[in-house]
Amino acid sequence: MTHPSRREVLRDVGRGMFVAGLGAALTSDLGLGRLRADDATDHLTFGDLDPLVEFIRSTPPDKLLAAAVKKLADGSTDLKTLTAAAALANARAFGGEDYVGFHTLMALAPAYHMAAEETDPKLRPLAVLKVLVRNATRLKETDGAHHEALKPVVAAADKNLTGANLRDAVRKVDATAAEKTFAALCRADPTAAINPLMEMVDDATEVHRVVLVSKSWELLDFVGKAHTHTLLRQSVRYCLKSEGYANQVKHSQHVRETLPKVLDQYKLIGKKLGTKVGDDAFVEKLSETLFTSSPADAAGAVAAALAEGFAPAAVSEAIAVTANQLTLRDQGRVKGQTAANKPEGSCHGDSIGVHACDSAHAWRAIARSGDARTTVTSLLLGAYQVASDRSNRGGDFLKWQPYPRGEHSEKVRDVPADKLLTELDAAIRANDQGRAAALTARLGEGAKPDAKAVFAVLRRYAVSEDGALHAEKYYRTATEEFAATRAALRWRQLVALARVTASAHGYAAPGVAEAKRLLVG
Repeated sequence: MTHPSRREVLRDVGRGMFVAGLGAALTSDLGLGRLRADDATDHLTFGDLDPLVEFIRSTPPDKLLAAAVKKLADGSTDLKTLTAAAALANARAFGGEDYVGFHTLMALAPAYHMAAEETDPKLRPLAVLKVLVRNATRLKETDGAHHEALKPVVAAADKNLTGANLRDAVRKVDATAAEKTFAALCRADPTAAINPLMEMVDDATEVHRVVLVSKSWELLDFVGKAHTHTLLRQSVRYCLKSEGYANQVKHSQHVRETLPKVLDQYKLIGKKLGTKVGDDAFVEKLSETLFTSSPADAAGAVAAALAEGFAPAAVSEAIAVTANQLTLRDQGRVKGQTAANKPEGSCHGDSIGVHACDSAHAWRAIARSGDARTTVTSLLLGAYQVASDRSNRGGDFLKWQPYPRGEHSEKVRDVPADKLLTELDAAIRANDQGRAAALTARLGEGAKPDAKAVFAVLRRYAVSEDGALHAEKYYRTATEEFAATRAALRWRQLVALARVTASAHGYAAPGVAEAKRLLVG
């Protein structure tokens, strides 16, 4: 295939919103031709970020912390730029196909936001440094300094391609066609690339499938929209890999049949979305419906609410409240489901509740980021998935009672108000999930509960503990859902986070102690 000229590239990309800002980054990523005769064509480059990406890629784990702290201290870079470089180095090396790799990528933006909440300036970089160590370790384990999953790709010449074309190519496991199609869609308008991408992602409901999109889209605030293709392309690769497993395809058939049926039944495509906010009772009632429904009926309940004119924000709030119930009610791991850092009774890491909350949070974020179709399908699938998590992943959530249970609350009833935070800290260190939940519930009582103080305690342990690759992500889920949920329902997010934090304690994250020593002396 003949490469288009640079003038043709800029003419095509100019249909987007930021012609001047794209520069060499996107044209290199899409394999659209060289800007100079000596430019390499088999290696993704990232413009001004290249030196820092190379630093992330090539610095071994045992050298990274000292070198990164030095760069931050002497002003060579800042924390946000360091996060951006790590995201690009990760994407190029792993391409959304490595389990530890994409979990590390998904932790980057949450870690940065945790750092921004840190009140001690000296410790502010700690959360990000923790994730950089994890990233460097995985790069070393997989020879990421030399292996690159993502290479430049030549965009398809057809300018009339749609998300349906991308979805069909992935269903056929035609990697070449899928890559070329998505490259063309990104070239046409990178700022709206999430919409055709979601037509492919919507083919299944699975936590990593949806969270990878959400976190990659969030990272564009760090790397810039010129790198849209690099980050979102990981989802194409992830879905291609998933489609190669017959059992996953079979499992996805139901949602692939349900989504178009519900969209057609309620005539939601092309329908102007409503603005009804709904009161607390509306959110509670819809949440109860979702919690007790089959996946298809849950999608139908959300579709009915949207058709009735309720605002997407109000509907999605009910999805988050439902997912939160799975974390509060989760019985914890049983024998046969344990691992070295996930003992019997634990509920952190890839537990049913944490995965459900992270999935619901991702569907909500995507619903806010896309066009009307993406908004509708994301909410329908968010409802479908939370109902599926409740009914199909194991356990009797309908009978289990949420934390804190009566016996937990009774044991903290007489703790003085001014001792509650201290006792919460102790409960976390003792791995006492029930006590941590009950103390947090008590901290939420009164006219003006101090959420900031509670989050500060929980954040400290989200940074210090390993969290089985989920600590940063779930902390971000809980903080954002707390902020986005109405006052009458939001404190449950903190209670759930306290429970998960207590569950995760005792497994110190690699590199944190050293990073802290380097930062504070």
